[in-house]
Amino acid sequence: MEKQTTNVKDGRIYLFAKRLVDIFGSICGIILLGALFVVIAILIKVEDPKGTIFFSQKRVGINGREFKMYKFRSMVSNAEEKLAELLKYNEINGAMFKMKDDPRITKVGKFIRKTSIDELPQLFNVLKGEMSLVGPRPPLPREVAEYTAYDKQRLLVTPGCTGLWQVSGRNSIGFHEMVELDLQYIQRRTFFFDIKIIFKTVLVLFGSKDAF
Repeated sequence: MEKQTTNVKDGRIYLFAKRLVDIFGSICGIILLGALFVVIAILIKVEDPKGTIFFSQKRVGINGREFKMYKFRSMVSNAEEKLAELLKYNEINGAMFKMKDDPRITKVGKFIRKTSIDELPQLFNVLKGEMSLVGPRPPLPREVAEYTAYDKQRLLVTPGCTGLWQVSGRNSIGFHEMVELDLQYIQRRTFFFDIKIIFKTVLVLFGSKDAF
């Protein structure tokens, strides 16, 4: 009983520390990267003046709660409408869609995807508490619809901007391997493990051959 109480207390301390890091990290990131945000916004508008700068997409978070996840727009304006005809070219096994030479991606989009700059607006999701800096990637509702009860275990924690999957091979890893890495993270997660993943993410962020 004493051990169980200690584990609960440790868990609460971890979640409190994790949230503090999320708030501090997201605010610092937004401030430090503000100039980059402006440059990317200009480039996106120059290439496609009619399109929006940011792209929001419904994602599934902790315990199945849906929220809008933000990204810099890296695709043509009607990308979602074109998805149905491209599903047959999916290069990832399981309930995800990835296509290396996706024709919907713009020229600016290829660069910001390659460097993962397109993901930076998710710092606002982190600040709002919808995401964490570290955690499983938030899936699309259509992906969750295909989940087994086992797969749904990855929804037991707050989703993250980066995680064990991203620093272990990213798109070269299939869906089922991704689930296993997410569940491994959930079992092992500690404050120092999160910091380790964040630092490892910084090291692989630019020039990653797996990013598309």
